[in-house]
Amino acid sequence: MKRRILVLLLAFSLVGAVPAAAQQRYIVTGNGLSSVLNLCALLGCQVQGNLDGSVGKTFLVTSATNLISGVVNFLEELLGIASIEPDQVLPLVQPRAANAAGGLYDTTPVNYYGSVAWGGYVNQPATSIIRLVDTQRGFNVSGQGIVAVIDTGVDTNHPVLYPVLLPGYDFTRNQPGASEWLDVPGMQNGVLPADDENQQPAVVQQSTVAVLDQSTVAVLDGGPYSAFGHGTMTTGLVHLVAPTAQILPLKAFSSNGTGNLSNIIAALYYAVQHNANVVNMSFDLTSSSPALSRAVSYANNANVVLVAAAGNEDTSARVYPAAFDGQVAGIASTSDTDQRSSFSNFGSADVWIAAPGENIVSTYPGGTYASASGTSFSSPIVAGTVALMRNVRSSINQSQANSALAHAQQLTPDLNHGRLDTFQAVGAWSNTYTSNPNPWQW
Repeated sequence: MKRRILVLLLAFSLVGAVPAAAQQRYIVTGNGLSSVLNLCALLGCQVQGNLDGSVGKTFLVTSATNLISGVVNFLEELLGIASIEPDQVLPLVQPRAANAAGGLYDTTPVNYYGSVAWGGYVNQPATSIIRLVDTQRGFNVSGQGIVAVIDTGVDTNHPVLYPVLLPGYDFTRNQPGASEWLDVPGMQNGVLPADDENQQPAVVQQSTVAVLDQSTVAVLDGGPYSAFGHGTMTTGLVHLVAPTAQILPLKAFSSNGTGNLSNIIAALYYAVQHNANVVNMSFDLTSSSPALSRAVSYANNANVVLVAAAGNEDTSARVYPAAFDGQVAGIASTSDTDQRSSFSNFGSADVWIAAPGENIVSTYPGGTYASASGTSFSSPIVAGTVALMRNVRSSINQSQANSALAHAQQLTPDLNHGRLDTFQAVGAWSNTYTSNPNPWQW
């Protein structure tokens, strides 16, 4: 049985001209709230909210007039405005098909660090390829700290995940919590209300969403649910690699796979200010953003390690945040035979290392499992590896993480340092720590 999950890929494009009466959204960074309020007092815009928490310099602003103009450029220096950019709506692009991974049919219950999981999830080929069990046992590591996952949310009641989930936040609704089920009218954690059993919100089909076991809960197919489950899958892969690390789910995308740039930026600041040590970002934009660049630098300065998908466009063109050189570890996808996945982006502009990303089995809403392919699923495997490094020493910054991850299995030059070897990565950080009393000095 074959189905697909639409992998979260984002295309960044400038907002076109709209009628003057329409409210346009902008991300404005200034010296503080007063500088942004002064701008709006002059131009008639409205400050909708703060995006960077306690930093207090980046705000979401709406306006019926174009704030990106020669007049504004002149005013920026006078008012202390650092940048103004449109708040983009970032859409999905082409999906990647997943074959029916054999692990989906291995439903043997396995006790995995206190939870009962499917054997096909725990023992899938990717774990052998990266030498996960050798690493966990050899270094006595299972993950430490908090890994934030910026995505579509999570199944907060998934039996494998809920013991390690923190409450999280939903930036699409501006409220606490990060449940994917809120995007599905009439569904309550995967169960239809008893009095609404004949009004199912979407057709259960055996086609394009994910490769699932026949007996599982409803599969929501296409349209507004094209990315449903994406966040639960990426979260499950962090947990697979680092099962005792806590996970902070941050919902910045809806189940149709779209999200506002402002929500991504707000989520990144939120992660840092809520003590995340690692952030997984399984999305990509084709152009950079001044506000996103500042958020990345803010995370780096707080010693938060950032990991991002390198993208599924089969190109060496830069995509962001993976292409923020040295500030983010960009992750490509490889097959179970250690070849670059045909869809994966490549080249050192985007890729620091690669990790398995084809027919990956992970957790899925409704307490079940699914299989999908894409760099979206390679990235959280690496994020989990960084959480394992924290068992050796609780503090690690981006430069140190990148250096340790570079101890990888060499493949082809277009995958830069090679394919993730979790054992080598943790071992490199362990050796650095034991041989250098101050591992912050390199």
